[in-house]
Amino acid sequence: MTTLVDYDDAVRRYDPVLGIEVHVELGTRTKMFDGAEQSFGAPPNTQITPVSLGLPGALPVLNRTAVEYAIRIGLALNCQIAQWCRFARKNYFYPDIPKNYQTSQYDEPIAFEGWVDVELEDGTTFRVEIERAHMEEDAGKNVHVGGEGGRIHGADYSLVDYNRAGVPLVEIVTKPILGAGERVPEVARAYVQTLRDMFRALGVSEARMERGNVRADVNVSLRADASAPLGTRTETKNVNSFRSIERAVRYEVSRQAGVLDAGGTVTQETRHWHEDNGTTSPGRIKSDADDYRYFPEPDLVPVEPSREWVEQIRASLPELPAARRRRLHDEWGYADAEMRDVVNAGALDLIEATVTAGVTPAAARKWWMGELARTAKEREVELEALPITPAQIGALQQLVDAGTLTDKLARQVLEGVLAGEGDPEQVVAARGLAVVSDDGPLLEAIDAALAAQPDIAAKIRGGNMGPVGAIIGAVMKATRGQADAARVRELVMQRVAEG
Repeated sequence: MTTLVDYDDAVRRYDPVLGIEVHVELGTRTKMFDGAEQSFGAPPNTQITPVSLGLPGALPVLNRTAVEYAIRIGLALNCQIAQWCRFARKNYFYPDIPKNYQTSQYDEPIAFEGWVDVELEDGTTFRVEIERAHMEEDAGKNVHVGGEGGRIHGADYSLVDYNRAGVPLVEIVTKPILGAGERVPEVARAYVQTLRDMFRALGVSEARMERGNVRADVNVSLRADASAPLGTRTETKNVNSFRSIERAVRYEVSRQAGVLDAGGTVTQETRHWHEDNGTTSPGRIKSDADDYRYFPEPDLVPVEPSREWVEQIRASLPELPAARRRRLHDEWGYADAEMRDVVNAGALDLIEATVTAGVTPAAARKWWMGELARTAKEREVELEALPITPAQIGALQQLVDAGTLTDKLARQVLEGVLAGEGDPEQVVAARGLAVVSDDGPLLEAIDAALAAQPDIAAKIRGGNMGPVGAIIGAVMKATRGQADAARVRELVMQRVAEG
């Protein structure tokens, strides 16, 4: 067993180097090289063709939309787009690779030599250099039955679902990420989050990490200092949440530091991430490129995207997330720290949709970063996973603006919406939460409160305003908090003046 080194101690004595390979499933209607449709959750082995299964004599045909999506990604990453590139066969045997090779790109990718700036939590930016972005096909999925956690170890038997085989992918490979120091876990998380947001903005993928639309392989190595040669890397495979990416990097830094402190050597290998206990475990010895015996794919012609087509795609690119954040920051008038909090909480899209629903930016931020953020934290879910929509927040705020609800009553309505009791209007009706706007019941409650405390009226007439609060409190209690406190105060002063 390796003794883990405290993370802060490890990064004081070693220089961590990061590399990340991000795979994104493209949201095309059909697969990369055949006409089989692709959609999440279909019954096993129903979205297949002879090409998907690698049957003898089946020939691939390239999906043009997938090429366009790959170019869109490359342009967004400030890459050069190849004038000529081709596919290659990456040879290895897994049960979920029916051809015994993956059709990918090797030394001739569609996009190369790019960069992307990622924003960290304190507002600083860190540039990540991109080595390449290449096209390939996904593998099928092995389903291990009878073990724990869906892993092969301890399973009774395994099944293979080829629905995913041939789904178009783009793999984005960074150059070694240097100079992050102790912030390397944060840089890893921010980089993958930046790419996820970019994929969604480009419209090339749903980019839902929980469905495996975006998967990250995280490479970590340590060296003595920034002037030393790169150390031996490990590759933690298929990490599919931002939190896990950050935790996996921290764990590997601590683990590798322990190996080196003990006089050992780090093994170049793939490793599995265990979400339950926050550790990694060995997979297989990591192969180098020559182990895959790459050679050009003989069944596909080279890809030669015309410069005119590339420029048409460039001109069609939407506003990218970084530019959008800057625009919304200016439009909404948030302070820099407020905007960073919104972005870090994953609330930007939710707030923008709420503003579109007619809510002021200040009110939208109040709801999402206040009551709803606390609820999400209590439930240990992301904000977007809460069972409430921006349109419902818009309807709730409109009830407040119309005077139908006070802020206190609105919070009760919010609880009802989150509990699945319906839209805000339905919760108000069902719970009887509307503000008492008729002066008649309010005056009755005020008169009863003054009668119960006759000395208070005299004190108020004498200029002592302190006891007004006691009368307002009694009225609010009598109306179950459904009175407008400001209106109650006006009516109390009116009653006292009338004698």
